[in-house]
Amino acid sequence: MALPRHYTSVVIGSGQAGTPLASALAKAGRTTALIERTHIGGCCVNEGCTPTKTLIASGRAAYLARRGADYGIHTPGITVDMTKIRQRKRDIVSSFRGGSEKRTLAAGVDVLMGEASFKDKKTLSVKLDQGGETIIVTADEIFINAGERPAKPRLTGIETVPAERILDSTSIQELDQLPEHLVVLGGGYVGLEFGQLFRRLGSAVTVIQRASQVLPREDPDVAECALEILRQDGITVHLNATAERIEPSPQSPIVLTVRFKDGTNQTIPGSHLLSAAGRVPNTDSLNLAAAGISTTPNPHGPAHIACNPRLETSTPGIYVLGDIKGPPAFTHISYDDFRIIRGNLIDHSSPPLTTANRLVPYVVYTDPQLGHVGLHEHEARKQFPPGAIKVAKMPMAYAARALETDETRGMMKAVVNAETSQILGFTCLGTEGGEVMSTVQTAMMGGVPWQKLRDAVWAHPAWAESLNNLWGFLE
Repeated sequence: MALPRHYTSVVIGSGQAGTPLASALAKAGRTTALIERTHIGGCCVNEGCTPTKTLIASGRAAYLARRGADYGIHTPGITVDMTKIRQRKRDIVSSFRGGSEKRTLAAGVDVLMGEASFKDKKTLSVKLDQGGETIIVTADEIFINAGERPAKPRLTGIETVPAERILDSTSIQELDQLPEHLVVLGGGYVGLEFGQLFRRLGSAVTVIQRASQVLPREDPDVAECALEILRQDGITVHLNATAERIEPSPQSPIVLTVRFKDGTNQTIPGSHLLSAAGRVPNTDSLNLAAAGISTTPNPHGPAHIACNPRLETSTPGIYVLGDIKGPPAFTHISYDDFRIIRGNLIDHSSPPLTTANRLVPYVVYTDPQLGHVGLHEHEARKQFPPGAIKVAKMPMAYAARALETDETRGMMKAVVNAETSQILGFTCLGTEGGEVMSTVQTAMMGGVPWQKLRDAVWAHPAWAESLNNLWGFLE
């Protein structure tokens, strides 16, 4: 057996934290290995943000083409070429992935394509993809960025349905034909993005949501506004609904039995089922116990890795970054985890960087987008005494830009501290909602009071100009 390979630093997983971290460590003079079992770039580049937003762009093109007559532009005979849509997605993913690989190798990182598992606190067993050889790798410090994967649906009868009819957020992106009727399990971010995409491309879509609202993290008024938009787009949404059984029938490839909160049942026929009801961390293959790494409690499946605000695990010299440590599971949070590790271990930041009080923005890429940063109203009301916060809400139809572009659906909402005038949270459900949110995020980062946004001279008629008017609804 070959002698163990020793490195100063080993990174497990090449996600949005692991890839730049491996390069930074190598450039800092550490001998560094990056272990990846699938492809460089992680979920974001290969199955997440990059491909899904590429597909969503095709969906919006179809949507605008069908709305052409609203603007005086007539485009008869619109057709959808799924093979072309898929190839465009593949080409962009390939370009992004190739760039990540080149930068990583150029930095001097030793890339090991294979699956890693711990043997002890400093030792990893790596089963290489090529040839199936297993090698032993040791390291002074180990960084885990192994991510998450789609959760498998727990449905009675699922084994009776052809496997190609059951989709997850990865496999659905490889379809070369439109589903006739896509049934979506889950009314969260992933379910709604894919549901609206395929509705715009021409599929019938039904969303099954266990909770009493779509987008459960959002305030109820924002979720209700989003639900209205989805239904306007022709999507059927069932709330308070639990999928219990699936089976094929002579009339339909799948028939889903759904139980509602009131005790009634309904059968829903469809051509394909998309499971979009959560993700699970890739911890089950790492043999964390051999390294003494603690996880968060989860009796129902693989658990996330526990860590402190500096991203240190319970085992000295082992760090965790990205989705595998638990929510919030966003690409930009994973990249910020990299920034924290780089600052503390390479740049020796003083005081040390931590995740404490990190301002977390996100965008749901439905159309219109839902951009949010900071506290939601329901969160702020739990943290502050009565009367300590004020809330402003305004329909997007009050924005000049929305009227001019005929994109009036949605709303804006801000939560502020009544005493200090600091902005605590902001939501924009509207066209370019993510960009408007980012403007407010900048103000929050700089401690700018809401009055400064009200009184600012914004370019007319930019979307940000609506920040002049929102505060007139503060109460």
